[in-house]
Amino acid sequence: MEYTHLSEFEIRSGALSIWTPELAAGAWQPDDRPLTSVHADYCASVDPTDPLPGRGRWIGTAFEMDAPLDRRGWRETLRRWHARHEGLRTTVTTASPGRARRLVAAPTAVDIAEQPVAAITDGARINEFLRGRLEERLSPLAWPHCLAATVEHPDTADFTVLVAADHSVMDAYAQAILILELRTLYREVMAGEAARESVTFGSAADFAVLERANAAELGPDSAAVAIWREFLADGAMPRFAPQAQRPARADLPQPSVSRRLLDLTELEQVEAALDQVRHRMSVAVFAALAVANQQRFGADRMRTVMPIATRPDLRWMESMGWFVNVVPVDIALTPGAGVVAAMDLTRAALRRSRIANDASWSRVLDLLGVAETPRFGISFLDIRVLPGYELVADLRGRTLRAESYSPDEVFLWVVRAADGLYVSTRYPAGFPAEVMDEFLTAFGHALSSITAAAHADPAGGEAREGQSAAAHAGASDGRCELPENARALRTDTLRVPVQAG
Repeated sequence: MEYTHLSEFEIRSGALSIWTPELAAGAWQPDDRPLTSVHADYCASVDPTDPLPGRGRWIGTAFEMDAPLDRRGWRETLRRWHARHEGLRTTVTTASPGRARRLVAAPTAVDIAEQPVAAITDGARINEFLRGRLEERLSPLAWPHCLAATVEHPDTADFTVLVAADHSVMDAYAQAILILELRTLYREVMAGEAARESVTFGSAADFAVLERANAAELGPDSAAVAIWREFLADGAMPRFAPQAQRPARADLPQPSVSRRLLDLTELEQVEAALDQVRHRMSVAVFAALAVANQQRFGADRMRTVMPIATRPDLRWMESMGWFVNVVPVDIALTPGAGVVAAMDLTRAALRRSRIANDASWSRVLDLLGVAETPRFGISFLDIRVLPGYELVADLRGRTLRAESYSPDEVFLWVVRAADGLYVSTRYPAGFPAEVMDEFLTAFGHALSSITAAAHADPAGGEAREGQSAAAHAGASDGRCELPENARALRTDTLRVPVQAG
């Protein structure tokens, strides 16, 4: 599953409709549960007069439903989806200056309205129209925070689905699981069945209570704060290859690149080599990025942030919401380090970053007096943790992000997909495309070299055999690990979430 811009997803021509949640009059009720730390800061950062509040902020998902569009059935599907997830029925009020408060509507208060857009049927024009509409309508300060669109294809008896939301009510994991959830709900509706009940659709507002309580326990002497303090010792968030930046207009959109680094045969060879040296794919990804950074930019140290999933209990495993923390990763390589040595150093760095897993990064930065947000981030996801991930590929499932206009942010998303390893990135308009291409090529070569390096270092593999399984399993590797009983959870749409960002 690639993580791309909507403009890079080819929408087939057809009949477009926008599906908008609506509420009965007086449906909003004040709710004493807090916003998470990052949600509150996010709302405070948004200009309520911005005519394009979704610009650079919305995220979403596109796929093709393998069934004909029944409008009544799809409307009921979206109604059930909103009734199930309190996060989609939540908004904020900023009546008190500088302080956002939560409002919640009851499950029975939500209805769905269809708006046909008959004048636009060409796929490219639909794509352009939707990008503009989402920038205009999606905001953390104005409900609805989630919109859906369908494009009906009568000739093939199926339809394209786009679900887009402000980031405050959806994270990367939610983007992925909603494909199979909506497909299951639609099938239930069309079969006349009741919606499946589960304890795993917990409220994002209940998670916020837990997050705030944990954040309140943080202090200047907390271990997680100490790690962030060391990470920011030079007083600024790390940048990616700042020496390669060139001046550019601030209003230019960031370029985006998405490519397959390794095909399935190459990837399976690398994974077999990783088994030999007892490292995980996520460790290899970060190590290879650090090696590429060293080779292309002469930097023996790679500092970045890593988004991680923060769904700490089974009750949130299938929830729609924003369950993401950010942790600092600081990988220092010895000059000329080979990729196997780099993986050892990387695993140690990722293990150390785990100390910050449960510490709200927003609260930590407040304690440190840091107003700057991350400028360089890396996320890794193994899509095979999703049940039916092969079906997601068959449905042309894509997770989407809005175009960004940042002059200095660089983010990379690496995905272990069913057919290989993919990387997506966005970077400033002033960063030369050929330099990014060279870096990504070096990243791919570093990953490929693991196979030969592992076979040339059998002693290293034997030495690692002596490491305890508990230590190996406990090392943070860029993914959020769950208790073993979570792995046994089986539902219609989900078995286990293990992912970053």
